[in-house]
Amino acid sequence: MAILKIVKYGDPVLRKKTAPVTEITDDIIQLAEDMLETMYAAPGVGLAGPQVGVSLQICVIDVVPEGKRNPIVLINPKVLSGEDKVELEEGCLSFPKIYEKVKRWNKVRVEYVDLKGDLKEVEVEGFLAKAFQHEIDHLNGKVFIDYLPDWKRKLVEKEIRRRKKGKNW
Repeated sequence: MAILKIVKYGDPVLRKKTAPVTEITDDIIQLAEDMLETMYAAPGVGLAGPQVGVSLQICVIDVVPEGKRNPIVLINPKVLSGEDKVELEEGCLSFPKIYEKVKRWNKVRVEYVDLKGDLKEVEVEGFLAKAFQHEIDHLNGKVFIDYLPDWKRKLVEKEIRRRKKGKNW
């Protein structure tokens, strides 16, 4: 396993719609393992392919990184439905030390393929539902600041430019 470099906001790969994974190969399994290791080391609770420079529909999630690990690998995931919007603070490994309140579904039904190639459908809620939506957004070229009002998104982007200028990004 290897720790991969996490791509930061500004890299074009984060805005690109990803390609579906067509076959579960040894390379895909290795990528998932490396992504999990990278996520735990960061530390974070989710990581999507584009965040490590891979434009494929794969993401990993574990919302209990400090407790008993329960990693989930989602391949070609889709949100089928959502209920009950809530606004909670959100961050992202591609936006270090930036947190903003974002509205998302509190409960979602998601379809995905697991590493064995089996099609799964799950219903998740709360923090796990937020993580699923956040990572699936990455696979569609969307980032969490896209949910902010224009004025707030511009402030975040201004802060990122300031950090880049100071070589702190």
